Parts: sequence; C-alpha cells; structure tokens
Amino acid sequence: MSKANPLWGSPRIVGELQNLGIGVAKSTVGKYTHRSRRPPWPSWRAFLASHVRDLVSIDFFIVSTLSLQVLFIFVVLPHHRRRVAHFNVTEHRTAEWGGQQITSSFPWDEVPRYSLRDRDATCGADFRKRVSSLSIEGVLIAPRSPWQSPFAEMIIGNIGRECLNHMIVLDQCHLMRVLRSYFSYYHTWRTHLSLDMD
Repeated sequence: MSKANPLWGSPRIVGELQNLGIGVAKSTVGKYTHRSRRPPWPSWRAFLASHVRDLVSIDFFIVSTLSLQVLFIFVVLPHHRRRVAHFNVTEHRTAEWGGQQITSSFPWDEVPRYSLRDRDATCGADFRKRVSSLSIEGVLIAPRSPWQSPFAEMIIGNIGRECLNHMIVLDQCHLMRVLRSYFSYYHTWRTHLSLDMD
C-alpha cells in the first residue's frame, strides 16, 4: 500500500487498513513503510517540464567594447521553442528600462504565465510592477544557482562561444547588428539538440 501511494504516511495507511477490518499499530506500519529516495514533491526539473509553454527566462549579460565601454544585453527566451522573443542593449540598465523591455517583448495576447529570473538588482520595484501589471508571475531562482535557469544560461553561453568571443565589439550599434545577425542564424539554421535536432 505504501509503494502504491508514496504520499501517504503511516496514519493514513492505518486508517485505510482499519476500513478493511485490519487492526494494526501505527508503529508497525511505520516500520514496514516503503521509503522512497526521492522527495514526494516535484523537482525543479519537473516544474520546468510541466510549465514549458508558460515559462520565459529573463537574463542580462555584459559585453565590453573596443573603448572599454560596458554594455548590458537583455534577453527574453520562451522555453517552448528556445526562440529569443526579445533582446536589447543598453549602457545603463535600470529597473524601469527592464520593465519597458518586458512590455515590448510580448504582444498582449501572448503574455507568458511565469518569468524565470535571477535576483539581479536591476529587477527592482519598477520592473516587478511592470511584470505584475502584465499578469506574469515572477519565479526567482536560488541565489548563486544559474543551473536553475538552464535555457537562459545556455543561450548566453552560445552567444559568447559562437559569436561574441570571435570579434571585437566597436560600439552599441555594432553589437545590435551582430546580435540581429546571430539570432537570424540561431532561429533559422542552427540545429538544437534539446529539440531533437530541429
């Protein structure tokens, strides 16, 4: 009975056995109860898999230019098809600017249910207010746990490995041109292992 119902504790099993006319002590049931190695609640991977159509990842990463100017790249990635829904570049990232980017990422009829993001200071009050006004529930990953946002980290790594590590960025306009070209390739020609080489 405990193997078939892993969420049941010994009091519930004792009650079910009493309904069948079998009297047994709670300590006896506890002694012979099957203990699973996995917790009874769903894992983080199960959450990501069950909400893949309703989930987008939001992340920033930085690029230095030839003149040592630091530029911030904002990426919004829906999990379902791994297509970058929106990206933009700025020299000064603020919560207000991030909120504006979220608004321009999705037309009103395509708003996701959850946004997966890290605990970046840029996602401040203005950003959270804009996200909640779109009825998007923010899901925060644990501190210093980039593995909890695997798709965003993967796209950022791919942009670096396949594109930006092989060139020197001149300025913001040059970076926007390079990223537009890369995302055109990424969405049209590049195969994706996680999508069965689609």
